[in-house]
Amino acid sequence: MGTDRETLDRWADFGGVWRVVAAGEHAATVSMCRCDGGEEVQRLTTQDPGLVAWLSEHPESGPQ
Repeated sequence: MGTDRETLDRWADFGGVWRVVAAGEHAATVSMCRCDGGEEVQRLTTQDPGLVAWLSEHPESGPQ
């Protein structure tokens, strides 16, 4: 199993979409949804400081 960032990248690489649903100074929770942008499949909560900072600037997958 890889890092939380690798998990999000892999999700997007396979066509899934994700968006931050909760964020704070020390943690962020991301909703991971089916490729059609619909049903949530799972959530990922990370406390990785680098990823939390990156997610504050990139709140959802797709072209930024």
